[in-house]
Amino acid sequence: MEVQLLEKELSGCDYPGRGIVLGRSSDGKYAVSAYFIMGRSENSRNRVFVEDGEGIRTQAFDPSKLTDPSLIIYAPVRVLGDTTIVTNGDQTDTIYDLMKEGKTFEQALRTRKFEPDEPNFTPRISGIMNFADGYDYSLSILKSNRGDGAECNRYTFSYDNPKNGEGHFIHTYMGDGNPLPSFEGEPTPVKIEGNIDEFTNLIWNNLNEANKVSLFVRFVKIDDGSYETRIINKNK
Repeated sequence: MEVQLLEKELSGCDYPGRGIVLGRSSDGKYAVSAYFIMGRSENSRNRVFVEDGEGIRTQAFDPSKLTDPSLIIYAPVRVLGDTTIVTNGDQTDTIYDLMKEGKTFEQALRTRKFEPDEPNFTPRISGIMNFADGYDYSLSILKSNRGDGAECNRYTFSYDNPKNGEGHFIHTYMGDGNPLPSFEGEPTPVKIEGNIDEFTNLIWNNLNEANKVSLFVRFVKIDDGSYETRIINKNK
């Protein structure tokens, strides 16, 4: 597949749901990660990202309007030594805990499956960035087998020595619908352009205005592990 423009991938899909982008900056110096959430219901839209140590977590913007926290309140980003974990649910904690015990990314995710939100069966998307020996990353999706809630399909995609100015984009849905259609195929190769602020604005400005909720972007300097983070919340 040819490398796509991320802005076109975002603007061309009215409801990608939740999305992860991992890659490398155009100058080659930074490992790039981004995670965004969108929402259709009042409960889903009633969220913000807040920093939590080296990671982030979601929390209710207006606690009085929070009706069901089970699938919307979690830590999307956690850091374990030389590994950064980015996911769309509480499997962040599963990956963190089991990798801390010596298990692999794939072994940790074998203990989980898609979300129990029938009829959508929202896929669980996850990514890890490894800095122990240079830089590489992996993306995973756990999804129902064509909407069958009794079967879970598991896919992991690993990328060694990523090219400058390129990354991969995976998201939960192919668009709006009822039920919501799960992501299909491999993560999309996309261009990574600009500095952290330019990249952050590119993503935020191309997400559907009515449905976007929050965005996290981090640039990690590969040679020393220092990083910069940007968070944008629609609710202020």
